Amino acid sequence: MNILLTGAGRGLGLEICKALLSQNHKVYAVCRNLSAELEKLAAARQGSLFFKSADLSDPEGACKKIFCADFISNKIPLGGFVSNAAAAYDDLVSNLNLARLEGMYKVNVFSPMMLARAAIRNMVFNGIGGSIVHISSVSAHTGYKGLAMYASTKGAIEAFSKNVAREWGGRGIRSNCVVCGFMDTDMSASLSAEARGKIYARTALKRPVSLKSAAEAVSFLLSEKAESITGQGVFVDSGTF
Repeated sequence: MNILLTGAGRGLGLEICKALLSQNHKVYAVCRNLSAELEKLAAARQGSLFFKSADLSDPEGACKKIFCADFISNKIPLGGFVSNAAAAYDDLVSNLNLARLEGMYKVNVFSPMMLARAAIRNMVFNGIGGSIVHISSVSAHTGYKGLAMYASTKGAIEAFSKNVAREWGGRGIRSNCVVCGFMDTDMSASLSAEARGKIYARTALKRPVSLKSAAEAVSFLLSEKAESITGQGVFVDSGTF
């Protein structure tokens, strides 16, 4: 299967990339810069892993750069699209900065929507079904101080995903979200040890979500094993309450 994956250079995106390659999928990986880890993986998996640099803060420009003759054309039938890339803007609502909020929405909401549009067109053109998986966050369901703006982007993408599932299910296209709890990634690196401890204390397992667990959930939703699952949010959150 040909799969488009954004934010593939590090963290969860890199783990998803490894999981998909291990199942012999062809991965079209997108991130702003080629990380050393992704470059090493691409060298080892030539013919299965392809890279394109794109800035998702420019939704229209990024979409044109990704869906083009030298990367993903209609001659390459997409079976899956994983929207993993995200930007974080954490602050109290009383300090809300509109420019930063708009920038985050471009990466977290508008680019995934534009890429989903292009992916659906590719799937319809090639007459195949497909699976779209968006990475969401438990913060859209359980409040956290300082995450209101970030959580709003994830709530928006979950609503989008559910409606895409309804709209395109008749063409065999599924759309789901993996709702992740807090993981040890670059996005959470700025949190203090005390803040992390409080977050993990709110989970049943009292620990961060493993990247492998979240990546395997994505892989499952892309597969035929999940052929009857669409319009859902699959929680991988260590039992957050």
